[in-house]
Amino acid sequence: MHSLSIAVILIAAYATIIPSVGGFAARDASSRTRRPPPNRNRSRNPSQTVERKRAPHQFDHTKEEARPFLDNHLAVKEQLPNDDAPLYTFEDDDDTEQTTIIPEGTHLMYFSLDELFPNIADLSLSQKFCTDGNFRNDLRSAMREDIFDSTPAYENMSEKARRILLLPDSSLQGSWRCKQGTLRMKKMTDVLKEYIGEQSPTGDEFMEAIGALCGSEPSSHWIDIVGVMNRRIPHSWHQDTGRSRGGDTKTVLLGFPKEDNYSGVGVFSHAVKLKYEKVSSKEHALDDPVVYSGLKVDDEYIVRPQFEQGKEIVLFRDIDVIHSSPDVAYRSSVMRFM
Repeated sequence: MHSLSIAVILIAAYATIIPSVGGFAARDASSRTRRPPPNRNRSRNPSQTVERKRAPHQFDHTKEEARPFLDNHLAVKEQLPNDDAPLYTFEDDDDTEQTTIIPEGTHLMYFSLDELFPNIADLSLSQKFCTDGNFRNDLRSAMREDIFDSTPAYENMSEKARRILLLPDSSLQGSWRCKQGTLRMKKMTDVLKEYIGEQSPTGDEFMEAIGALCGSEPSSHWIDIVGVMNRRIPHSWHQDTGRSRGGDTKTVLLGFPKEDNYSGVGVFSHAVKLKYEKVSSKEHALDDPVVYSGLKVDDEYIVRPQFEQGKEIVLFRDIDVIHSSPDVAYRSSVMRFM
């Protein structure tokens, strides 16, 4: 009896000192903010989905369509340039007042780097560009650095951001215009002299010579485009502006092939030659692309411009063709001058 009484007393004492576990749980629960249970039956209304504005090369490129991965070098060997593709007409061409027929043979024009500087003897710029990968890589890197370092929009960026934007697989944009009297493309000038010699043009002269191919009233916009590699993507047909401001204003593409002595497709944008000029409406914003979302074009109409020595540059008026990133790209990049 004595030992039992002591046990009862001890249990009672502990009960007065240590609250029950249930008491802790009750106080903890009462002190927490209670949240309503999630509504698992709620469904999203498709009509409320916000449409994102995307660049032309992003349209219609779903993950499913862009797979599987492929050997793009082998894939482009199966494609032909198709320079003699028939002219394309839209269903509403006959219903509009626009009846300006584009002369045959003027839709896409090829140009050689040697033609940029006809007054410099023995320059061999085209041959050096097409046969020396180190020259191409150093030239491209120098162009990108010079443009980055002289573009006001980039001047306050950190060194880390600079390194990321100048990675070779990253696209970059700016202006090709160089001011008279002040050398802008310093690194590019050094690369040209190193590989070509003292008779080489300066980087500024190189950029202005390509820019001059844009014709009258150019925007001076420049972009180095890498694009999607190692995958096949659907064509996304568009025009960059749907205008040719001066009537002779052109888009100029300078291709950077993936390998030396390359002759093939996959470097330049693909194009569809139009029968009639396609001019965007006056209401369309001047520098916004005209996107033909969902347009399917039969392969017989698609031109895949061929890169090779003597054809490092392609020119076209934006109202004469619709164009797209290659469905299979095989390049280091393509630079667009406008």
